[in-house]
Amino acid sequence: MNAATRREKIVQQLQQADKPLSATALAALFSVSRQIIVGDIALLRAAGIAITATPRGYVLERPSKQTYLETSIVCEHSDDRLAEELYTVVDLGGALIDVTVEHSIYGQICAPLHIFSRFDADAFLHKLQTEQARPLCNLTGGIHLHRLRCPNEQVQARILTALQEKGLLLSK
Repeated sequence: MNAATRREKIVQQLQQADKPLSATALAALFSVSRQIIVGDIALLRAAGIAITATPRGYVLERPSKQTYLETSIVCEHSDDRLAEELYTVVDLGGALIDVTVEHSIYGQICAPLHIFSRFDADAFLHKLQTEQARPLCNLTGGIHLHRLRCPNEQVQARILTALQEKGLLLSK
């Protein structure tokens, strides 16, 4: 199979997937190295295909069928409260789409999260632990932004109230 055909098939796999697909899984499927897949994904992105890398693998961005309310919030907490923050949002019906920090050298750094459930939160937390990685908010003393997605204003208000009561939102 030539490279162009493989890239077409990668897009097809992402379209059919009901969960993120890792570069390792795609590499095994196409009998190539993980690095070949990473390069293919880069070329597909450069061609305008909306592929996002999440902590659990690649996802093809699809236009949402449902209308969601998105808002950005500013949080501040230490590492030991990360799980509490994630669980608060998803347990109350919201999703964490991404995280952004303001770095003194690089400016704004934004990373996709795509955390829609406790399962997703646990997978993210497990990956942080097993990779011995630190969350981006460590670069900024715990201050970070999240883009939240909620099905309606009531869910958004419930999440914001809970985060505020727990002291996870940055105080003005």
